[in-house]
Amino acid sequence: EAQLVESGGGLVQAGGSLRLSCVASGFSFGDYAIGWFRQAPGKEREGFSCISSSDGSTYYADSVKGRFTISSDNAKNTVYLQMNSLKPEDTAVYYCAAGPLLLLRLSFLKPVDHRYYGMDYWGKGTLVTVSS
Repeated sequence: EAQLVESGGGLVQAGGSLRLSCVASGFSFGDYAIGWFRQAPGKEREGFSCISSSDGSTYYADSVKGRFTISSDNAKNTVYLQMNSLKPEDTAVYYCAAGPLLLLRLSFLKPVDHRYYGMDYWGKGTLVTVSS
């Protein structure tokens, strides 16, 4: 069964750091770009970072640029998200997804309805709470 499993969420104070992991199984990891989305209570899901499977290029939305870093360990079928200088507005459920790089990059522009967005695989999410 193909799946993505996120981990690493938790409660952290503003200014702190967390590292999220997204482990893929059941599909060819190298055939897909991987991206991170987040969904705050009462809001739609928004994409904010992704990594290309072909050359490792990374992309970020302005809201996280300079604070978050995405990386990949292909030997472990794992994508990481290092989050530094966390703010209360970063509080959300964080999801990883596998799919076309173009769609992942377009998801930075406006929130998406994940049920119809065209990603091949979604994880179930991990909660990040940033206290002020």
